[in-house]
Order: sequence, then C-alpha cells, then structure tokens
Amino acid sequence: MSQPAMSRLLRAESAAAFAAICIAYNQLGLSWGLAALLFLLPDIGMLGYLRGPVIGARCYNALHTLILPALLIAASLLAGWHMALEIGLIWAGHIEFDRMLGYGLKLPTAFGDTHLGRVGRQAA
Repeated sequence: MSQPAMSRLLRAESAAAFAAICIAYNQLGLSWGLAALLFLLPDIGMLGYLRGPVIGARCYNALHTLILPALLIAASLLAGWHMALEIGLIWAGHIEFDRMLGYGLKLPTAFGDTHLGRVGRQAA
C-alpha cells in the first residue's frame, strides 16, 4: 500500500472512531456545552513549540495519543466518576478529529511533519 493510500485509510479509520465517540457521547446524554468548551484544550500542547520542535513535538504528542484519555475513561468506569468519562470522551474525540483531518503525531523536525505525512502549506 502506498503512503498516500495508507494515510487515507488511517484518516478514514479516525473518522469512524470520531463518529462512534460522538454517537456514544450523545447516547450517554453528556453535555455538548462542555464538549464545545473543552474540545480544543489538548491543543495547548502546541505551546511547547515556543521552546523548539523537539520539545514541541513531545508536548503535542503527550496530549494527542489515546493513552491518557483511555486511562481516564477506564478509571471513570472503575470508580464511577462521571466527569472523567465525559472528559476522556471529549479528549479522545479531539484526537480522532485531528487525525481525520490529517494532523498526526508530530515528528521532532517541524510542526508540519507527522506520522500521517506532511501537513500545512508545505504539504504538496
């Protein structure tokens, strides 16, 4: 499979995951107002780029992998903490939305270099 075909497949997979998260969020009757308020919060990781591309990639990637939201969701289910479930789903939804748009995990070379390929104006 070529790199562009693989990227399209991964983006389609993320679109399906994002749709599933939205459906689950809605079926659970969770707050769309809170979702709107918190949806872009993981992008605070981009502030790491003020210290350079290596630190920027580490900060961004720490908030854009599914590990932490998955642990938050699991902990919420084990402890019955409803708000953690809500935050975890919003966070996971943000990650899948980004990946659906082609914004993958960042490489330490530049913000536009991702595991899904190049993004931004330089991507052609």
